[in-house]
Amino acid sequence: MTTETTAPTPTETTAPPEPAPPVRVEPVAPLGTERDGPGCPAAAGSGRGAEPPVREWPALDLAGTEFDPVLAGLMAEGPVTRIRLPFGEGWAWLATRYEDVRTVTNDPRFGRAEVTRRQVTRLAPHFKPRPGSLAWADQPEHNRLRRPVAGAFTVGAMKRLRPRARKILDELVDGVVRDGPPADLVERVLEPFPITVVSEVMGVPEADRERVHAWTRRIISTSGGAEAADAAKQGLYGWITETVRARAGSSGDDVYSLLGAAVAGGEIGEEEAVGLAGPLQIGGEAVTHNCGQMLFLMLTRPELMARLRERPAERGPVLDELLRWIPHRSTVGLARIALEDVELGDGTRIAAGDPVYVSYLAANRDPAVFPDPDRIVPDREPNPHLAFGHGPHYCTGAVLARLQTELLVDTLLDRLPGLRLAVPAEDVPWRRRTMIRGPLALPVAW
Repeated sequence: MTTETTAPTPTETTAPPEPAPPVRVEPVAPLGTERDGPGCPAAAGSGRGAEPPVREWPALDLAGTEFDPVLAGLMAEGPVTRIRLPFGEGWAWLATRYEDVRTVTNDPRFGRAEVTRRQVTRLAPHFKPRPGSLAWADQPEHNRLRRPVAGAFTVGAMKRLRPRARKILDELVDGVVRDGPPADLVERVLEPFPITVVSEVMGVPEADRERVHAWTRRIISTSGGAEAADAAKQGLYGWITETVRARAGSSGDDVYSLLGAAVAGGEIGEEEAVGLAGPLQIGGEAVTHNCGQMLFLMLTRPELMARLRERPAERGPVLDELLRWIPHRSTVGLARIALEDVELGDGTRIAAGDPVYVSYLAANRDPAVFPDPDRIVPDREPNPHLAFGHGPHYCTGAVLARLQTELLVDTLLDRLPGLRLAVPAEDVPWRRRTMIRGPLALPVAW
């Protein structure tokens, strides 16, 4: 749902062109002098004592709502382990315990900016950080960059947006009802609704929306390889650059107008404005696929659907529980670098210069915080999930994503009272070779 919780920010990296086959979690051989090479962590023999073995973590091509078995194995091994992803150099720490994840993501002793100068082990073969991207900014730069667009994503702004968003959704569902069953909810509702709403918030002219969506869809896909993703990035960022320039004198409250005014006023540079806008534009893709997973769960678990229908005023806690539970992404997002020696809760010492990843998926399954974490508990209380991230990099569009999720679930369940899958659950196709997981199609009847 967020830059932090979705793919390794697709505007900065390109995912691997081919998925790795499923493998068992096995220790790898010592890395030897590789650990002392450029961009690699400090050597294990640096006086830190025994360290866990390095585990290979390929990008598995998982279907359905299956939890990544490699991640499950790492969680079972311990709260802080070491991993090596398909690309980049060396190894990195992985924090999976809830409290450790909160520490790493909110402690200024861990930074993102340093990652841009390294070849840290990663999921993507190509690493091209864009200047101005919030994803790689540390404080106080992060606040400076975020400030120009913050007003577009406040609770107040979302309240003003709600009637327009509901109208967009109602028109889409009107078409579904008019045409009758069966219908593919992804094609008819889950894809066009978030894209349209995000386009309105961003200020994308209606005539440009289809090609902007084509670019964002290609960027988060891995099926076309690096060349296709690079071409999509060039198209999207070229369009964003032209749009920001054209809005320099605008007084509008859409994101591109806010950025155009900020550039004209000298608050941020043009390159920074473009780097800011890209991930926000892509954000609608995450809502499509996360909501697709949620609806699949509702359609395949009668007791969950019954709970949502019988107590419509109390759907909020159920949505929070689904946000906690769904495996929304592949592997991990973006790394951080320890800027000084830091000891985590279990006593593991992270040395200055070591790269560290966190897994929000794992943190959301921590039994110390979420009893019986692998079970969906509709009335779970408290539920301090980290689906939208934590700390300075908490998802900029979290309130918008939550608004769209609530509207989608309420509208579809209320207007299609007999909603059910039109095919056996095992025949629902799932997105393959992608950073953001979700159903490719969701055929339903009612």
